[in-house]
Amino acid sequence: MATNSLVDFNTLSPKFRELYAKAKDFVENECIPAEKVFAAQMGQGENRWKVIPPVLEELKVKARSIGLWNLFLGREYGNFGAGLTNVEYGLLAELSGRSSLAPESWNCSAPDTGNMEVFAKYGTPAQQERWLKPLLDGKIRSAFAMTEPAVASSDATNIETNIRREGNEYVINGRKWWISGAGDPRCAVYLVMGKSDAENSNRHKQQSLVIVPADTPGINVVRPMQVFGFDDAPEGHCEITFTDVRVPVENIVLGEGRGFEVIQGRLGPGRIHHCMRCIGKAERALELMIARVTDPSRRTFGKGLAEHGTIVADIATSRIEIDQARFLVLSAARKIDEVKAKGAKKEISMAKIAVPTMLLNVVDRAMQAYGAAGISQDTPLAGFFVRARTLRYADGPDEVHRNQLGKTELRRAAEIVEKMKQQKEKSDQLVAKL
Repeated sequence: MATNSLVDFNTLSPKFRELYAKAKDFVENECIPAEKVFAAQMGQGENRWKVIPPVLEELKVKARSIGLWNLFLGREYGNFGAGLTNVEYGLLAELSGRSSLAPESWNCSAPDTGNMEVFAKYGTPAQQERWLKPLLDGKIRSAFAMTEPAVASSDATNIETNIRREGNEYVINGRKWWISGAGDPRCAVYLVMGKSDAENSNRHKQQSLVIVPADTPGINVVRPMQVFGFDDAPEGHCEITFTDVRVPVENIVLGEGRGFEVIQGRLGPGRIHHCMRCIGKAERALELMIARVTDPSRRTFGKGLAEHGTIVADIATSRIEIDQARFLVLSAARKIDEVKAKGAKKEISMAKIAVPTMLLNVVDRAMQAYGAAGISQDTPLAGFFVRARTLRYADGPDEVHRNQLGKTELRRAAEIVEKMKQQKEKSDQLVAKL
């Protein structure tokens, strides 16, 4: 098997190499050809939120039959997943990013991946039986309800949704938006973040995470939000209100006041799952660009497009940026494998900042090569561009990660100053001997 820029596949497990070969064939020969079928089978009008294109379920059956299923759950989750390392999953996720249909067909799409990790890592046996098992089977879907319109949700301690205990129940009141997956008719459960102890002096202990079945009275899906005109039906990114929504106390995740702890555990690996898929999208965008500019029918000013120096330079720049981004992603994945997500914050932040912007740049160059067709529905480029721009908000905006990364670097200040002081003293001593 070939070397993928930074990883010699021959050094990885035989299990992974077998899965990689299957995944590559599945994406190229099953998922990408099915994309237009999916679009043709989509419902129209209100049916966009009721119809799941049959081709997707067909792909899921095929994928599961060859072992491409729940690949994101690593060794620490026992028999729940495929038991891959983060590096191994990163290489597979890159392939899945090449087609919008691949992640869900493998049961590896957000927000279900993060929610399954929550249930697997923090859920009680009863919670796992009721919710994790059908999610792992791909029978239901889920949503994660955290972001709110009235506060700066990039700081999760700002969340205002109220969770109060009344006897053996929690009562939830609040408004959420950009809740991915909430429009899907298969969405059966929400994980809802809110404040259960607003007076706690520790602002990271004020929040709790509760499990809310989607059919609980008091939940109102107000509207699907549009992203540059895309509604992402049938999943959507919805605005939702919770009005006196009641759930039993056993629906708490991990315990009262531990919501912030849970979401930090949820977001670590998930932050780079998106980045892994971005690499695949960027590779496909570059391939589309190369195919376009080498099409003999595409000529401007007496030359083929590929004969223009600006086009050649753009291709080279995209190649460099993709490989740089892949290095950051695989470096973060390797660090998570070594010291868990908490010890890999620096590497995760660097990947999360750099990779979506890289994808935006690569796709933008490909769009330019396609002319007006590049922003039309005739290529996947417009969809790639929108998803890349969205990821600069999702799982923490760029500014939050830059701030965290900058603070991490500044913690080295004392060590750096002391080293420079010692170097100066040694230099002064050497000069004095002249």
